[in-house]
Order: sequence, then C-alpha cells, then structure tokens
Amino acid sequence: MMHLLNDDSRNKIAPLFGKVNSTILLSYLQGHMGKAWVDDIENPTVAQVIVGVFVYYAGDAQSKAAEELLNNLPKHILVIVDSDDWKKRIETIHKGRMEKFDRFEFEKDSEHLEPKLLQKHLSALPKGYELKRIDESLVKEDSLHELSPEFTGQFESTDDFLKRGIGFCIVHNGQIVSGASSFSIYDDGIEIEVATNSEHRKKGLAAAVSSALILDCLEKGIYPSWDAANPESLSLGKKLGYVYKKTYDTYYVNNTAD
Repeated sequence: MMHLLNDDSRNKIAPLFGKVNSTILLSYLQGHMGKAWVDDIENPTVAQVIVGVFVYYAGDAQSKAAEELLNNLPKHILVIVDSDDWKKRIETIHKGRMEKFDRFEFEKDSEHLEPKLLQKHLSALPKGYELKRIDESLVKEDSLHELSPEFTGQFESTDDFLKRGIGFCIVHNGQIVSGASSFSIYDDGIEIEVATNSEHRKKGLAAAVSSALILDCLEKGIYPSWDAANPESLSLGKKLGYVYKKTYDTYYVNNTAD
C-alpha cells in the first residue's frame, strides 16, 4: 500500500535520493513544492516524488511497493531514476507506453556565468521587441501560458508565483513571444523554464530573456540552474556560459496508452 507523505516527514526519504543531483528534487525535499508517496510512513524503503511533469524514484526497485508506485503516475510524465534496477523496472512495467531519451546536465557553478556575456545577449534584442519582468500585469496573460504552462504551473497560484517566483518575458506587438522563469524553486536558487513562440525563433530572444533572468538571479545571490531537454536547449545553455557535465537517461511515460 502506498501513502502520501506528510510534508513534515520529507526528511525521512532524503537518504534514499542521496545520489540524485537535481534542483527539482530539492524543491520537494526542502519543502517548496511537489508531493511524495512512500510504502511506509515511518520507515520508507521506496519513495516517489512528483514535481510538475517530473517524477523521481528511489529505494528498493525490486519490491512490490516499487511496482505500485511506478503505476501511480499522471497521464504524461517524465521519469528520472539513478540506477539500472529502476530503469529495468520502468522499461518492463511501462513497455509499449514509454520512450527513453537523453537529457543534459550542466555544472552548477555561478563562476561560469559571466555578466558581460549575458549583457551582450541582452543588448542584441531586436528592434520591436521589449523585455519586461513578469509582474501582476503580465502573469495572467494568455500568451504567456500558451508559450508554456510551466512558467508558473508549479506554484499554488499566480499570486504565489509573484511572491516566490521570478521571470522575464519579451513582448512584441502586445503579445508575449518569449519567456524565462522559475519552473521550480529551492533554498539556494531556481530551475529555469524557457520557451519562445515558433514564429519568433532564430532572433536571439531566448538568449536575451534567459540572460535577464540569470543576471537577476546572480544579483539576488541565488543560482539559476539550467538542465537541457534537447540539443537546442543544450546549445543555448552553452551559449549562455553553462558548462556541460553529462548526459543522463529520462523516460517519457504516456499513461493513457492501452
């Protein structure tokens, strides 16, 4: 039987995730957002943490509880684990409705992020495009959420995002066409979410809006973590100064498949 873990007990599962280096996972473990399920409230041996579209597993992958938790998934989810045992269980249990792909991890070192380089990207913003902070007047704009519902999606409300989150966007002819924000937050920083309207790409907008967010984080003394889901994001991260560390496996699971 699986149990929803009380927020006050999250420290009980932290040791199970000792090898997972993810700021999104930290968002839950440090009490900022997300939920967790376990096999036993007092002495968990298997744990599942969900933050937005990401789910993390740790503990005894061979147990019956692991199978139950592996079936405790939303319709569309990205699964991240750190052991071959968990990968085998995922590939067996979700055979026919999962896809394995690479994500790209970067070093987490603010020394790699040079303000002069980031300012250069900001200054290259094309004419007709305006950089703005995501504030009360923009946070509810349809064009922002059409770009990515994940800009504010992990927060309890738009007001919660304005209190705890951070973001910038680029406006063109009254519409938000590019944005960068805190997908998630943890004690010492944020995980970045970036998206640009397909009709406005190849103009340096993503680099400019990301630079604004990164500079703001550096000024606040928090770390703007970058993790790439595809080669384009990998390339953009490098362009901004992030240093590639390694590739790791991620599973997309479509839990609606027959």
